[in-house]
Amino acid sequence: MYCVVELAGQQFKVQKGDKITVNQVSHEEGSKFDVDTVLLQFDADAKDIKIGTPVLSGAKVTFKVLENKKTDKVRVYKMHAKKRYRRNKSHRQPISVLEVVAVA
Repeated sequence: MYCVVELAGQQFKVQKGDKITVNQVSHEEGSKFDVDTVLLQFDADAKDIKIGTPVLSGAKVTFKVLENKKTDKVRVYKMHAKKRYRRNKSHRQPISVLEVVAVA
């Protein structure tokens, strides 16, 4: 069985045991949380598909936070030739690695 859930402003296709990387969520490492914005649910064994309008009532997916970290550094360098203009900036996006514990 897999589901399409909306999490942190993005949609993800998940099933039990999957690990996904999303923009940082406000939960601590090792904690579990439920997401009830399930948009679609598909059961391959029963060949049953449920589509929400816009979300399914009573459906939820449980996630476990494996890690909160930052991505690799992205450098932005701006330069105007012959004008002595040089700017060097960098950015590291905070992300969370999640594991799907249960799909209900």
